[in-house]
Amino acid sequence: MTDATAPPAPSVLSAADLAALDAHWRAANYLSVGQIYLMANPLLTEPLAPEHIKPRLLGHWGTSPGLNLVHTHLNRVIKERDLRALCVWGPGHGGPAVLANSWLEGSYSETYPDIGRDAAGMGALFKQFSFPGGVPSHVAPETPGSIHEGGELGYALTHAYGAAFDHPGLLVACVIGDGEAETGPLAASWHSNKFLDPVHDGAVLPILHLNGYKIANPTVLARLPEDELDALLRGYGHDPVYVEGDDPWTVHRALAAAMDLALDRIAGHQRAARAEGATGRPRWPMIVLRTPKGWTGPKEVDGLPVEGTWRSHQVPLSGVRDKPAHLRELEEWMRSYRPGELFDSRGRPTEQVLRWVPEGASRLGATPYANGGLLLRDLPVPPLTDHAVRVVKPGTAMHEPTRVLGGLLEGVMAATAVRRDFRVVGPDETASNRLDALYGATGKAWQAGTLPTDEHLSRDGRVMEVLSEHLCQGWLEGYLLTGRHGLFSSYEAFAHIVDSMVNQHIKWLRTSRRLAWRRPIASLNYLLTSHVWRQDHNGFSHQDPGFVDHILNKSPEVVRVYLPPDANSLLATAEHVLASRDYVNVIVAGKQPSFDWLTLEQARAHGARGAGAWEWAGTEDGRREPDVVLACAGDVPTLETLAAASLLRRHLPELAVRVVNVVDMARLLPREEHPHGMPDAEYDALFTRDKPVIFAYHGYPWLVHRLAYRRTGHPHLHVRGYKEEGTTTTPFDMVLRNDLDRYRLVMDVIDRVPGLGVRAVGVRQEMADVRSRHHDWIREHGTDLPEVADWSWDG
Repeated sequence: MTDATAPPAPSVLSAADLAALDAHWRAANYLSVGQIYLMANPLLTEPLAPEHIKPRLLGHWGTSPGLNLVHTHLNRVIKERDLRALCVWGPGHGGPAVLANSWLEGSYSETYPDIGRDAAGMGALFKQFSFPGGVPSHVAPETPGSIHEGGELGYALTHAYGAAFDHPGLLVACVIGDGEAETGPLAASWHSNKFLDPVHDGAVLPILHLNGYKIANPTVLARLPEDELDALLRGYGHDPVYVEGDDPWTVHRALAAAMDLALDRIAGHQRAARAEGATGRPRWPMIVLRTPKGWTGPKEVDGLPVEGTWRSHQVPLSGVRDKPAHLRELEEWMRSYRPGELFDSRGRPTEQVLRWVPEGASRLGATPYANGGLLLRDLPVPPLTDHAVRVVKPGTAMHEPTRVLGGLLEGVMAATAVRRDFRVVGPDETASNRLDALYGATGKAWQAGTLPTDEHLSRDGRVMEVLSEHLCQGWLEGYLLTGRHGLFSSYEAFAHIVDSMVNQHIKWLRTSRRLAWRRPIASLNYLLTSHVWRQDHNGFSHQDPGFVDHILNKSPEVVRVYLPPDANSLLATAEHVLASRDYVNVIVAGKQPSFDWLTLEQARAHGARGAGAWEWAGTEDGRREPDVVLACAGDVPTLETLAAASLLRRHLPELAVRVVNVVDMARLLPREEHPHGMPDAEYDALFTRDKPVIFAYHGYPWLVHRLAYRRTGHPHLHVRGYKEEGTTTTPFDMVLRNDLDRYRLVMDVIDRVPGLGVRAVGVRQEMADVRSRHHDWIREHGTDLPEVADWSWDG
C-alpha cells in the first residue's frame, strides 16, 4: 500500500467489545440468510427440511454482509458518541440486511407489533420477506429508518446530502455500492461536498463499499489500481480512509478505527468552522471498505466459486428444495453463525448481541429524521395580498408571472431565515427564471472558490444551483424526506432528465400513504418555466412540454398538475402547493410578460374550482347552451383563446361562445379515476354534452384526449397543442406552426359548428389570409405582425 491508502491506526477497543460487534454482525447475517430462504424453523431447532424452504427464493445475499457490517459499526459509534444519525443504504437490494438490523434493535417490532423480537417474530420476519402479502426484497418505505428506495440506484449520496442540509447536529452515513457508483447521478453526487456548509449543515460520511461485482460483471471502481482510485476520490475533494480484508476480526478492528478517525475529522472540521471561524472548504473524510461479495456465505456451489464473485449476488444456493446437497449446505451455512450464541431459547437476541445497540430514537431504525413528517412545521407563507398584481380590466396590463412569484418566495425565504427549513433548487436558472428576488433573502450555496465577479454566492445560502438536474432532484428529495420544504425550478424541457427519479419518489409517497406510522411530508413542488411556447430563442432542442404527460401517468392520489393562466393565478397555486403534503405538484407557468386576467380573489376562486367558465370572455346570453366552447389550459393557449374569442365577437357576433379555462388538469378525468376529477354531470354542464369544444392546450394534444376520452362529449372534442413543430423563430410563429394560433382556432370553430361553414366562409378565408401574411412578415421583419404584437383584450 502507498501512504495515501494506508489503513488507520488499530482500534483500541477491548476483545470483549470486538466480540460483541462480531456477535451482532453474525446475528444480522443469520437473519439475512433466513429471510431469503426460510418460511419455518427460524432457529433451526430441528434439521432443515424442504417444507421449511420458501417455494420461490427471492432476495439478494451478496451485498448483505457488508451492509450488516456497516450497520453494526455505526451502532457502536452512535452509542459511544451519543450521535444523532441517519443512514442511506445505497446498494439496491440490501433489504435483508436493513430489515435484520431493525429487528435486532427492536425498532421493527415497535413499528410492526405483530413481528415480535422473539422466535415467533423471527419466523414471521423470515416468511414475509419477498413473499405474497409481505415486504419487498429491497429497502422501501415499509423499512423503518429508510428514506431511500432500493430502486433508486445512483441517488444515495445526493439523498444523503439533502438530508444533511440545515440539520447541523446530524450525521448522515451513506453506503454506496460499487455498482451504484458507476451511474452518472452518483458520479455527479461527489461534488455535493462543495455545497455543504460546516456551520449550518450536518455531515455526510460516504462509505464506498467495494465488494467487486454487480449482478454479473466486475465493477469499475473495484478494479481501478489503488493509486488511481485514491486520486479520483481526493480529486473529488474527499479524504479517504481505507479498510480491507476477509478476516472478520481484522476487519472489525480496522473499521472501528476508521469510523473513529473519520468522525474525529468531521468533528474537527465542524469545530473549526463553528467555533474558530474557519472559512475554507473542508476535505471531508470518507471510508472505502473492501470486503468480499457474499462474505461468510458458501465459498463454492456445485464446484463453482461463489463467495467473492458475482455468483453470490442473489441466491447462492438456488436448488434447496429439490437438491438435498444444497439443503445440507444451507443448514451448514446458517449454523456457521452459531445461532445458539446469538439468540436465547425464546429467540430473543442475547445481551452480547445488543451490547452496542443504541436506545430509543438514537437507533437507526427509529430516528425521526427518517420519518420527516415528525419534524415538519407549517411553512410561513406571507399574505398574497402583499405580492398580487392589480387588475382593473382583464387582458390590458402585463406582468412576468414568475417574477411576481419570486417576490413571494423571497418572503418565504426571509420568514425561514432562523429555522432554515426551506430551499429552492434548480440547474443554474434561478435568475433566468425570474426568481432572483430570492437573493434579497439568501444567497446561493457555495463552498468552492470565489472571484470578485461572482454574484450572490454564500456559504450559508439556501438557493442551490448546480447544472445537474439529478443533484437538484436528489437534494430536494432528501431535504423533504427529513422534514423540510422546497421548490424545484427548471426549464420545462429538461425536467425529463429526472423522470425516473420522480417515478421512484411518487411510488415512495404512494406506499407511505398506506403506512399509518409514516407521517406526511411536504410535497415535492416543481415550477416548470421557460416553457415550450417561449423557447423561440433557444429553438427546437428546448421545446418539450411532455413532463406533464409523464406525471399524469402516475398514481392519481399523489400527482397534481397546474397550469395557472396569469400572475395572480400562479401566486394562488404556489400558496396551495407549498402548504400541501405527500404530493408531487407540477406547476407550468411562463416567465415572459403576459396578460393579467384575474384579480387575486378571482384567481383563488378559479384555482379552487380547477376549471371554470370565464363569463366575461364569452358571448353567451344565459338563455341557451353555447354554440361552441373555447377551452384552454396554459398561459399562451389562454392568450390565443381569448384573442380567438375577441375575433369571433367581432366577426360572428351572433355566435354564442363559452370560454372555459382549466388550471388543474386532473379535473378533466372522471371522479372515479382521480380525486380531483369532475363528476360527469359537472363536466357536461361546463363543456356540454354535444357542442363542439375547441381546446387549446399547452402540451401534447393527445393528453387531453386521454384524460377526457370517457366523457359523453368526447366525440365533439378537438384539441390543439404542441405537435413537435419548433425552431428558432418568433413567439407567435411557434403557436402558428403548431396550429394553436388564434386564427386557426377561429377556423376550427367555423369548421365544427354545424351550418357555420357555409355562412362564415368569408371569415374563414380572412383568417387563412392572416396566417399566410404572417409567414411573409416574420421573414422580412423578424418580428410578429403588429396586430398580434400589439393586441390587448377589448371585450
